[in-house]
Amino acid sequence: MKIELVDLKKQYETIKDEVKEVMERVIAKSDFILGKELDLFEQEFANYCGTKFALGVDSGTGALELSLRALEIKEGGEVIVPVFTFYATASTVCYLGAKPVFIDVEEDTGNIDANKVEEFLRAKSKEQRAKIKGIIPVHLFGQPADMNAILEIAKKYNLKVIEDAAQAHGADYKLQITNYKLQIKKVGSIGEVGCFSFYPAKNLGCYGDGGAIVTNSSDLTEKIRLLRDYGRTEKYTHQIIGYNKRLDTLQAAILRVKLRKLDQWNEARRKNAQIYNELLKDINEIKPLKIKDFAEPVYHMYVVLVKKRGESRRISLRDELRKYLSEKGISTGIHYPIPLHLQPAFEFLGYKKGDFPVAEKLAEEVLSLPMFPELTKDEIYYVCDIIKEFFK
Repeated sequence: MKIELVDLKKQYETIKDEVKEVMERVIAKSDFILGKELDLFEQEFANYCGTKFALGVDSGTGALELSLRALEIKEGGEVIVPVFTFYATASTVCYLGAKPVFIDVEEDTGNIDANKVEEFLRAKSKEQRAKIKGIIPVHLFGQPADMNAILEIAKKYNLKVIEDAAQAHGADYKLQITNYKLQIKKVGSIGEVGCFSFYPAKNLGCYGDGGAIVTNSSDLTEKIRLLRDYGRTEKYTHQIIGYNKRLDTLQAAILRVKLRKLDQWNEARRKNAQIYNELLKDINEIKPLKIKDFAEPVYHMYVVLVKKRGESRRISLRDELRKYLSEKGISTGIHYPIPLHLQPAFEFLGYKKGDFPVAEKLAEEVLSLPMFPELTKDEIYYVCDIIKEFFK
């Protein structure tokens, strides 16, 4: 049996007629840039996320960069970023001449550790804290970060909250409104802005690069609208220095088709995760990431931790298991093998090995198993049988 980590061909087979129809419609109208389908998608995605506004942009990276620029994060400023995430979360801060400040993560979720954020800020002088302008919580692997704690910290230290929801389309969070009242909110709708990627493998993915920003702020919306399209208010009038970071109409049309399926697909992912949890629960060396009480995740990835067995092994148990699965036709992934503070690109920040022990431990233990809505129960049983066979 051959099982991909993510199988987009299977998904396409379920929607190809609808996708072909909307693509032909856009091509026939030659409505390729900032077209009608983009307007409609922005309205529908804002409604889905529970925000007033949504703006389609060129990528998740572009969403982060334009959000930071609209929030006026500038050279000399600093932004708190989890050290265990994809490179773009931090690199976009650098694009502005600002500095990413890394914080370690929770061992049981991989999400930013709010307690460590608080400890870090408390230890800084008033002058040092004044440089820190924002925080980017990442909803890693489709599970919301602890936004109640992050919002409290942000309010206390006057930080802008930029949600990186690139892996969490449709995930729900129980937001504390009062001591006695909770409100269910979609991730992305909680901070000043929410940033999404529509990279093809995402829960909501287009057929190329794409992204979106959601917000309730009309002021930020207008700033981002200018920034994404050369800073212009009309064809040859440019009010500010802007960029070419627009979402293509063709991609927006495809995303409209997929958005209608998203809740159904996310529910299929949750059911797949439940099967994995049940089948793997008796393997001592395997531990799924913990799901917090405030979170309704969407399992962009199904990630387990493979415990280490001593430092003397030539290769890690995780890597041995991955090799064994590959030999049996099962694709897996490692998200992420190198924490940000050990990436050569961020060497200039001055961090060293040992500075973030939780992230370094996770990098050695995380393993992503096949996860996509069309994954069958039989395929999950096969994956788990091979894992059990390996440990026997």
